[in-house]
Amino acid sequence: MNDTVDKLVIFLAKRDGIDKLVKTFQYVSKLVHWHAESTNPNIAQRAKQWEVASGLSRKAFRTGRFLTGFNALRRNPGSTPVFKLLAVLANAGEMVYFFFDHFLWLSRIGTLDPKLAKKMSYISAFGESFGYIFFIVSDFIVIKQGIEKERKLMEKKCDEKGDVKVEESVKNIKVDRVMRLMAVAANVADLIIGLAEIEPNPFCNHVVTLGISGLVSAWAGWYRNWPS
Repeated sequence: MNDTVDKLVIFLAKRDGIDKLVKTFQYVSKLVHWHAESTNPNIAQRAKQWEVASGLSRKAFRTGRFLTGFNALRRNPGSTPVFKLLAVLANAGEMVYFFFDHFLWLSRIGTLDPKLAKKMSYISAFGESFGYIFFIVSDFIVIKQGIEKERKLMEKKCDEKGDVKVEESVKNIKVDRVMRLMAVAANVADLIIGLAEIEPNPFCNHVVTLGISGLVSAWAGWYRNWPS
């Protein structure tokens, strides 16, 4: 119990930890509003207020986050020309997303002209979706490489029984694969949310689709950021 509490404290001390928690509030309240809208208008209205407040607070808390893209490229630009290009495209899209998200937040709280909100939302969502496509491609490439490497290590393990280093390498590959699959799940979910803004359609814009996508993204991020 104490270990779980300690991990929760560490998790919530991170910017991403707080973001995933509030994102959970945002999309749970979206689903509650949709479910209660016809049966309990009072609960539905409260849920809507919770959703809006959560969304705005997340935007405020992400102030300056577009700079993390520069830091990511500086620290890990990619091991090959292909990965360097994918990293630049992915982080560039994410930087556009977070940068214009500032203006979206300011327009929604009335500091800037509220009429700017739709345009800023479109640019932000476009940058977000653009970046996520390349993050997803990068993760799938690394997953594929990991599977091939794991296969070779397993063949080596059969020849050299009891090799601790081989077993440790296989374990690390599997852990990395799970983390990358969580990242893919989160990015695909956020891509659906972005597409709902860029090109509205019945599937992406349905409340259930948006709600489930938001929760998948939040909980996948929760899993990735939870202390080991």
